[in-house]
Amino acid sequence: MTDQTTEASGPVQPAQTPTHSADLPPDPEAYDAPRAAQARARGLAAPYIAGGRDPQPEAGRREERFYLRILFAMVVVLVLSGFVIGIISKLLGA
Repeated sequence: MTDQTTEASGPVQPAQTPTHSADLPPDPEAYDAPRAAQARARGLAAPYIAGGRDPQPEAGRREERFYLRILFAMVVVLVLSGFVIGIISKLLGA
């Protein structure tokens, strides 16, 4: 097999990861923030958890209750439809 690296491109250097801790001074208030405490409890290296605080939590809960009702109705319909199909097939003698 031939070596596909050329002398013009040179060897590939590994990507360097930026060190954010050296760029910024420590912030004691951010260390005590709830999100940072949760990140440390989970063993994460950085005090960051994707997501955030919901600005309208009641609207989100209302939407979740709506979808929970739909889910419950779908489960009931699926279970009952199995009984209905079984009864119809038994009546038809299949």
